Amino acid sequence: MDQKSNDPLHGKTLEAILNALVAHLGWAEMGYRIRINCFLDNPSIGSSLKFLRKTSWARKKVEDLYIEFYKEIEG
Repeated sequence: MDQKSNDPLHGKTLEAILNALVAHLGWAEMGYRIRINCFLDNPSIGSSLKFLRKTSWARKKVEDLYIEFYKEIEG
């Protein structure tokens, strides 16, 4: 019995979530929606991952943003 989770974050790495959001929204829009320097000042996947892995409130905001756009991002 193969059950599929209804959780859009299930099986997604933080890197995959971040890449999907950057592709869908771009760094500028992400920085506008979530006011953190790693999205606003010389943004990169690496620096953002480093910050988000250490900062639970910021990671939660990124995950919530992904859930908000999940249907659009996943097609």
